[in-house]
Amino acid sequence: MHNAKYPSFYAMKKKVGFVLYPDFQIVDATGPAAVFEIGGVMSNVPYAITMLSYEGGLVRSSSGISLHTQRLDPDEVFDTLIVVGSAYYRSRLNDETLASYLRQQASQTRRMCSVCTGAFFLADAGLLNGRRVTTHWQDIENLRLHAGEAEVERDAIYIHDGQVWTSGGITAGIDMALALLTEDAGENVAQGVAQTMVLYYHRPGGEAQISPLIRMATGADRFSSLLGWIRANLATEMTVDLLADQMGMSPRNFSRSFKLTTGMSPAKAVETLRLEAARERVINGKIPIELIADQTGFGDPERLRRAFNRVYGMSPQRMRQSHARRGREFDTTAL
Repeated sequence: MHNAKYPSFYAMKKKVGFVLYPDFQIVDATGPAAVFEIGGVMSNVPYAITMLSYEGGLVRSSSGISLHTQRLDPDEVFDTLIVVGSAYYRSRLNDETLASYLRQQASQTRRMCSVCTGAFFLADAGLLNGRRVTTHWQDIENLRLHAGEAEVERDAIYIHDGQVWTSGGITAGIDMALALLTEDAGENVAQGVAQTMVLYYHRPGGEAQISPLIRMATGADRFSSLLGWIRANLATEMTVDLLADQMGMSPRNFSRSFKLTTGMSPAKAVETLRLEAARERVINGKIPIELIADQTGFGDPERLRRAFNRVYGMSPQRMRQSHARRGREFDTTAL
């Protein structure tokens, strides 16, 4: 029998539970679980990871792969509880047994979390009321209807509001898990885990779930080829006349139709795509800032700097330095 002064190794572990149900999205569970597994090895914060379900036993994911689960036990206390999502979540909603379990757990669990559409189950339990939350971008409007007392945000990888953490679609759960690990073990450990998992870098929670190009092209088939052409010709002087000519339209009709379809003016779309490309070059390489300004159509580095400060809140130089520092901290030999 161990001395009560020195608790057992298992008792010292931070217990992380994943709530599963039939047809769950397997990456919602296994991606974050890998973060905690590797993070526990790289740090002095050991984790005990448990897959949970209402009846216990094997639970089949939507991919056909099954995971072994433990039966839900209201008396078992977790440090972190994560409800996973599914493309078929609608058929699982309004389950009072699960909602009651989540409410009970919220009274004793430090962090209540969801991945993707798992947010709908937290909503069923009333745990999202009055909180800022997110989910997969395709289900944002559904969550606004389902969680009427929550402030649902579209452009977020994950959101932390008090006890509750919610994340966007599928791999966003990995980003959330890295943020949870950062809270437990520090940024160096989380960045080391990201490198081990071959993730480029840990995305901030407020970064958009989808790139500007994808966002503009969604539902805009008419202009998708034009958006691709702009992305491939950023150094070209982009006038409304030139873009309208590419589409075989009059400038006035083009401007009106483009804004109606994509939600932004042609000038704003061009700047957004230029900024996205410039940001990729600033972060990923050692190309001089002056050359990046030329390559992406800003021409003047000062114009690029002003655009970065306005949109990203920092200059290109500062962004590069920040990501270079992260890259050095990724060196796990220092851990």
